[in-house]
Amino acid sequence: MTSFDERERAFEKKFVLDEELKFRAEARRNRLLAQWAAEKLGLSGAEVDEYVKAVRKADLLEKGDEDVFRKVKQDFDDKGVRISEVELRKTMADLLVAAVRTIEAEAKSRSAS
Repeated sequence: MTSFDERERAFEKKFVLDEELKFRAEARRNRLLAQWAAEKLGLSGAEVDEYVKAVRKADLLEKGDEDVFRKVKQDFDDKGVRISEVELRKTMADLLVAAVRTIEAEAKSRSAS
């Protein structure tokens, strides 16, 4: 096997791992976002769980984050929760960073044990 083949396989493996991390981080971010939004919407108990499911389902509508953003923003507007688009987008970005950090910490914890 040539070093080029080895490098190509390494790049492919990294791409797969990066895509998996992205998928897991976005799914976790959506759960955290839904929980955060549910609190602002005054939901509790089983309503929070249903809202998390609804946000996850909204994420399947199209590629990217806009479907989730529109869902949460529309829910806030419908309930009279005043939040700017900038604040919502910042919260989404912050929660994505938190999700990535958590996933990376869990991976380090698993590999250390």
